[in-house]
Amino acid sequence: MDNLGYYFSIFKRRSPYFMIVATLISAIAVTVAYTLPPAYESRMVLLVEAPQIPEELAASTVRAPAFEQLQVIQHRLLTRNNMLTTARQLDVFPDVDDMAADDIVDAMRARTTIKTSNQRLREAPLMTITFEAHKARTAAEVLNEYLVIIQQEDTEFRKGRSGETLTFFTQEVERLSEELDTQSARILEFKQANSDSLPESLQFRLDQQSVFQDRLLQIDRDIADLRNQKTRLLQLFELTGNVQTNTSVQLSPDEQQREALKQELEQALTVLSPENPKVKALQARLDQIEEKIAGTSPAVLNAPENPEMPPMLIIQLSELDSRVASLEQQKFSVQDQLEEIRVSISKTPEVSIALEELERSHAGIQSQFEQAQNRLALAQTGDLIESRSRGQRLSVVEQPAAPSSPTKPNRILIAGGGTAFGILAGLAMIFMLEMLNST
Repeated sequence: MDNLGYYFSIFKRRSPYFMIVATLISAIAVTVAYTLPPAYESRMVLLVEAPQIPEELAASTVRAPAFEQLQVIQHRLLTRNNMLTTARQLDVFPDVDDMAADDIVDAMRARTTIKTSNQRLREAPLMTITFEAHKARTAAEVLNEYLVIIQQEDTEFRKGRSGETLTFFTQEVERLSEELDTQSARILEFKQANSDSLPESLQFRLDQQSVFQDRLLQIDRDIADLRNQKTRLLQLFELTGNVQTNTSVQLSPDEQQREALKQELEQALTVLSPENPKVKALQARLDQIEEKIAGTSPAVLNAPENPEMPPMLIIQLSELDSRVASLEQQKFSVQDQLEEIRVSISKTPEVSIALEELERSHAGIQSQFEQAQNRLALAQTGDLIESRSRGQRLSVVEQPAAPSSPTKPNRILIAGGGTAFGILAGLAMIFMLEMLNST
């Protein structure tokens, strides 16, 4: 009790100082509280809605995550141009015409508060935007202007993305279509230039080659038969003087061997060159047999030049010679055709490789063209979804409204806080005076 009385006596003695400090600070606080201009804060809430059409049925070409979209909106809204245009258009500040551009931008950004929901907490993609102004109507007008800017920017962004995607795939389809036509023309031109060596006709040409080889052998046999018939006529005429043909006349062993060698040589020449050792050996044996036959029957070989042959025999021999000449002409024609087929068959592997390369390029372009067409169809669907606002979009949960009462300043809090601070300051003044008193 003695201590309390002692402290009370000190307070009573120093009370004038306490009253001066406390009253002065409290008066200043009350004055400030009731002289500060009112501040009005308007608020709006935006929500990123999911697409109205399920993505498994028809997907939009603009697939930005909701929180990423909110960040893009925030950065685009607070651009320098938007801040200056809004402030000057709505006369947000009383002296806006006299303020520097940087000051206007800083003041607008300072009065704009943007909060987004927490992505980590899996909250709904919400954005809350508030603006503080000296007038309630101005705060609401600024937020309405912000809303117009946001919706316009979002629409342009989404339609721009979908439009660019559609344009890209349209150009891609046109480009691949031109490449496909060019490649098809190259394949057609190549096939026309190599029509006789295409791989699809190889089997036909192989069959033709076999047919022509058989025909060549048959011509050689026919020629050999005609020459044998001529020889038999001459032999018959020399032996009997009769010009009637006798089919029962038999060839000598040497003549039979000669005909067999001729046929074997003709068969070898169809597949081998004249310089081949086997062909040369056959030719040498044939020459030996010819010399042997010529040595044993000289009269027969010289018989066609005998002027005493009867006219009937001459006619028969001439007919045989013309038939032999016709067959030899056919033989040359068949050999030419056989050589053309052989050359085309030898060119087929090279033509096949070049054609396969062209067709692979064509198949690759065709695959890219089909993929581009499918993606173009998806891009057209996505662009239609965006043009009708059926994809992911921003919706206004809470519209901006003019507040009915100012949100700032809290005059009671300021006055009460100032008064409490004045009392504490007065007590601190007494404490300091007593501490400095050395008596």
